[in-house]
Amino acid sequence: MITRRFTSWGRLEAARAAAVEPAWLDEIELGPAPRLAYGLGRSYGDSCLLDGGTMIDTRHLDRLVRFDAKTGLLSAEAGITLDAILRFCVPSGWFLPTTPGTREVTLGGAIANDVHGKNHHRVGCFGNHVPRLELMRSDGSRTITSSGEELHAATIGGLGLTGMITRAEVQLVPIRSASLDVELIRFENLDEFAELSTESGDGWEHTVAWIDCLARAEHVGRGIFIRGNWAESGDLQPHAEGGPTVPLDFPGFALNPLSIRLFNQTYHNRFPGKSKRLVQHYSPFFHPLDSVHEWNRIYGKRGFYQYQSVVPAAAGIGPVRAMLEAIAAARQGSFLAVLKSFGGVASPGMLSFPFAGLTLALDFPNRGRRTLDLFSQLDRIVREAGGRLYPAKDARMSPADFAAGYPRLEEFRRHVDPGFTSDFWKRMNP
Repeated sequence: MITRRFTSWGRLEAARAAAVEPAWLDEIELGPAPRLAYGLGRSYGDSCLLDGGTMIDTRHLDRLVRFDAKTGLLSAEAGITLDAILRFCVPSGWFLPTTPGTREVTLGGAIANDVHGKNHHRVGCFGNHVPRLELMRSDGSRTITSSGEELHAATIGGLGLTGMITRAEVQLVPIRSASLDVELIRFENLDEFAELSTESGDGWEHTVAWIDCLARAEHVGRGIFIRGNWAESGDLQPHAEGGPTVPLDFPGFALNPLSIRLFNQTYHNRFPGKSKRLVQHYSPFFHPLDSVHEWNRIYGKRGFYQYQSVVPAAAGIGPVRAMLEAIAAARQGSFLAVLKSFGGVASPGMLSFPFAGLTLALDFPNRGRRTLDLFSQLDRIVREAGGRLYPAKDARMSPADFAAGYPRLEEFRRHVDPGFTSDFWKRMNP
């Protein structure tokens, strides 16, 4: 057993931990407690870290186990990436039921964080499409859990705290093309976004909006609404490999209010007219940032935070407007700001993040106290609206806000494996 340095995507902190690297499922040695399974480290905060503990590296447990080409039911080891699944299934006319903004996520990580995508309003979260999984507990036992069972519900979105996911089944969906018919629509404020979101709910499977988080006054929340449906015909070519790599950490001054404002203005005006239609391959549509490796280095050595919240539909657009006004006033905008409507499909996990409402996700360079002070303002807005934050993206949520935002937390605690924990969980249980 060796000691390794583990990081999360936000690069705010690192953990030094004993590393267990099994190559086969029957070679898994859990190592001394406390322990945590680790995939590709794409969680932004500390939910994938365990400083001083044992990290079980799952990357070599990446085999396809079984695939039914007629029904689309796929079984695989938990260390396989969504990238590898897509390379396998797209040429056969199948796709993931939903996908987050990156393919560089393990199957186990997608389940443990119950990831969501642009089609949440239609199909819910990733965990809605995982009928069964295998879980290894700290006593060495392996349990098969199925939809509807409590341990299954605790494990989906359970942040790796119920044990180590070793294998899982995923129900894929059929596609006739690897491309989508896409429409981009420029909108000038949050009211226009709300109208577009309502209008697009029935006729468009995938919807999301990029927003200019520094726009003010009557243009608060302006942006580009993006909606797409799978094309009815076309080739079934999977995504290409490669792409440039950010070679070094950007200096701290590179991302400043002026550069972000210029980027936002340019992006908002990137096509003439009100709208644009195009046919687009699934890779730039679903995973645009995967075209640049190690893009998190753009934020510099101090790392960055992602702040992702959801507020209930009943609260309307007001809380989102208040958050954007606070961000603009603080002059700490983000060039990556995403706004989406979650639908009413119930998430299966006890700690699953989405519910019907509006989710806003923004990246912020780590400016120390200035950034944390802004987050305190945003926390208050989310709290008063009855919303919550996403643990997979979090690095500083308070235990009180976690408890208030996740009403099934006490029910979940009954299923936590005492041999598994994380820096996030320790932070939530001081």
